Amino acid sequence: MKTLFDLIVLLFCLAGYVCDLSISPTRPVSVDALVGSDVTLSVSHSGASQPVVTWFMEGVPIVIWTISDNTSPDVASDHSSVLHVDRNGSLTFRNVSLSCNGTYTVEVTKIGEMRVSATFDLFVYDFIKNVSLHTDPLEAIEGAPVLTFYYSTMQGDAREVWWSFNGIGLDNGPHYSINGKNLTINQPSRNDTGQYAVVLTNPFSSGTHYRNITVLYGPDMPVLMVSPTKAVFVSGDSLFLSCAAEGLPPPSATWIFSNRSIPASSGGTVNLTEVTTSQSGVYTCVLINQKTEIPSGEPLCSVQATNESPGLQFLCVWPGGVPEARLSFPGLRVNDSGERIFSITPNDTTSLNGEEIICKADHPLIQTQCSIIPRGPVDFLPVIFTNISQDEQTTVVVHCNTEASPEAVVHWFKDGHGLKDGSKYQISTNTSQLFIRDFNVNSTDLDIYTCTAINPLGSKTSNVTLLGPQISDSSIVLSDNRTEVTLKWNVPPTSIITGFDIQMKGPDLTVSSRSEFRTIQMMPGFTRTTNISGLEPKSSYFFRIIPQAGGNTGERSDEHRVQPDAGLESAVIAGITAPFSIILILIVLAFIYNGKCDRNPRRPISRAEEKVICQSAVNDPHRCPPPDYRLQPPERLTALPYVNTHVRRATTV
Repeated sequence: MKTLFDLIVLLFCLAGYVCDLSISPTRPVSVDALVGSDVTLSVSHSGASQPVVTWFMEGVPIVIWTISDNTSPDVASDHSSVLHVDRNGSLTFRNVSLSCNGTYTVEVTKIGEMRVSATFDLFVYDFIKNVSLHTDPLEAIEGAPVLTFYYSTMQGDAREVWWSFNGIGLDNGPHYSINGKNLTINQPSRNDTGQYAVVLTNPFSSGTHYRNITVLYGPDMPVLMVSPTKAVFVSGDSLFLSCAAEGLPPPSATWIFSNRSIPASSGGTVNLTEVTTSQSGVYTCVLINQKTEIPSGEPLCSVQATNESPGLQFLCVWPGGVPEARLSFPGLRVNDSGERIFSITPNDTTSLNGEEIICKADHPLIQTQCSIIPRGPVDFLPVIFTNISQDEQTTVVVHCNTEASPEAVVHWFKDGHGLKDGSKYQISTNTSQLFIRDFNVNSTDLDIYTCTAINPLGSKTSNVTLLGPQISDSSIVLSDNRTEVTLKWNVPPTSIITGFDIQMKGPDLTVSSRSEFRTIQMMPGFTRTTNISGLEPKSSYFFRIIPQAGGNTGERSDEHRVQPDAGLESAVIAGITAPFSIILILIVLAFIYNGKCDRNPRRPISRAEEKVICQSAVNDPHRCPPPDYRLQPPERLTALPYVNTHVRRATTV
């Protein structure tokens, strides 16, 4: 029938009727596959004889082919061993793997006319093996915030997960929360003790795991017993005191009398024999479950300001553990204590500035403490931030933050007048920041602002003078190859700046503006350096920085010049060569002078005459004139005679 339908469609197309391009899946668009099997995403198309088919995985093209074309399909290299395109455009996976999970879209295009598409979801599963169930925390404790179960498998993922408790299925609700691989029990109790199971299934396999959970609890309210039962005991009587309560594991009992523990049996029984009047009093039984009621840590200390004089309140909070610990502040010299949340307001706070105040927690199992140091505000420097909005409105933030305990309250002033929240000035919730909206550096917004930080132990004041946009200093560094420069600059800490214009003057500009600066970079207000590359090593450049505040321009920086790389400058060369020139001139003059002296006629001197002259100069060798070697005939070279070092002689060679 399908062949007949295709033939009819073809006849209509040949007859001149309009045939719209279409594509449709021939199987379900949600496909399940087992790892290692072959699976096909089947399609059929009509309306074109040789359309272009493109398959996408999660939007990325992986196969492109023209149907009925003799060339091979163009398959992505990382899928070439897995994917195959059938003659009708269907996509077949061979030995499919888990990485093939995803959404696939086939797109058929009739060149120059139209494009149609269809989408498939491919789910690849493996056999589920070795399911295990875990808990966090390892032990379930009554009253804990949550108890979480989570499962894991050695192999295979589940399409469906079913949780149960004692064989009864669990659903999302106030007590149970199911999310992904987790089952969470909110505020578990002893009633949650039992067997939990998780069942994992996919189209090809399933797995189940069971876990027995015991929720630890207690101790409950203790039950006290006295034996024998009497309202009054007299000296010499004997009695038993016992204490018990429900709990898992069973709680241990400790008896306390006159702030001291007294011996008791393993079952929590105290045997008092032949009592005396000194044993009269209150006996306290403390039941402890080591798994559930160990105190969670140290107490928590804090100090806060109050509206009433003297203005300081110290707090100490017990973190948990039954029985409650006894809390006190021994350093405040107040004979008072409390439990759970204990606070005290001392009458005199003037001597507490910088002193460590300790809260002690006395518990039958542990004795711990915490401390707090109250401080008045310390010296600080305001910090300035500048922001510019999309509508080019400038907001200046003055931040006055000082260390203080309790936290200081900051009061703001401008030119001595107090500032309050409004459209122009806004103060943060903790009062440490002042926001100045629509700031204008050409108005009275540039002024002296004062912030005063106050707490019950003191106050500190700091002034800040806001300045317009300006550069305090700048420098330039040229790279070794002379093709790049690095500009660096700084600004005063209270200068209002929203950006910088980096300007350059150099040969890359047009001839008409060669002698003028042009903006080549626009940098945000927080930058303090920039790089400029692409320079000609043998050209001169000038650079400068222009600070900006909104639409207002500040005073420009110094100009920085980069010299051309043409070797040594002429002045430097002249300075180096001048001494050598003088020396050269002196040498030439010396040669000229010697030449003149050589023109005087000189007669040859005989050796006998020379000896007479030299011998007469034994006592003064420097009187012996040098021989004139030019007028003497050459002699045969012989070994030099022995020379007496105490007598100077002249020898002709």
